[in-house]
Amino acid sequence: MDAKRAEARQQRSNNHLRNLIVPNQTLPKRSIQIILGAWVVLALTTWALFPAAIIPHPFGVAEALADLVKQGLAQDLLSSLWLNIEAVVLSSVISLALAYATVLPALRPAVAFITKLRFLGLTGLTFVFGLYLGGHDLKVGLLTLGMTVFLTTSMVDVIATIPKDKFDHARTLGMSPWRVVWEVVVLGTMADAFEMVRQNAAISWMMVSMVEGLVRSDGGIGALMLNENRHFKLDAVFALQLVILVIGLGQDAALGLVRRLICPYADLKMERK
Repeated sequence: MDAKRAEARQQRSNNHLRNLIVPNQTLPKRSIQIILGAWVVLALTTWALFPAAIIPHPFGVAEALADLVKQGLAQDLLSSLWLNIEAVVLSSVISLALAYATVLPALRPAVAFITKLRFLGLTGLTFVFGLYLGGHDLKVGLLTLGMTVFLTTSMVDVIATIPKDKFDHARTLGMSPWRVVWEVVVLGTMADAFEMVRQNAAISWMMVSMVEGLVRSDGGIGALMLNENRHFKLDAVFALQLVILVIGLGQDAALGLVRRLICPYADLKMERK
């Protein structure tokens, strides 16, 4: 019996190894975690043993991070994190409201115009926003605008791709037009909305350094990074990039947990596919 079990385990292991190089194969979650860990170890080992001329050594980055912590990195990090959270909440509320408003034909052209604003640069809007806002509020306004246009674009596409038969089914059940909007558009796309917000939160961390570089009154990790880059302190720049990466991954994991708690059916539907 033990020999058969060992043979079965060996067979499963061989199948998993074979699936690594076969297109469109699925692997157990544990196998994926092991592969991810192996890639991380390989990347860190390569970085330590074969550093490039312009890339700081891991030990140098660690020392720079320790110095930044002593100089008050926590305060700048909290400032940037709070800025990110405010912008994510505001942009999510505004974008979802605009996207859901596309159920009204009269508002579709206006929302479509707003989505086209994603081609504008935030740098050119600083003066206009600065006439009405300043300091922290100015950074929140710029970041919220930058995130809103992208999230609205994504959610409009999600709503536009809702199958017509879902609307027809809701009408055959005797639902009123507004009840159809609530059941099919709002509740029906809630899981997708959470996923779009997660992606938007990642975009926010990419924009933080630019926004905090434009408005440096409140400091922040973006302004600190630009200051270090100006003085060619690449060790510190890499350390700050790693901090942003870790914080961003943590935020993404938290949003994913909220999504699973509120929309557990979404992952079940993906597994069936």
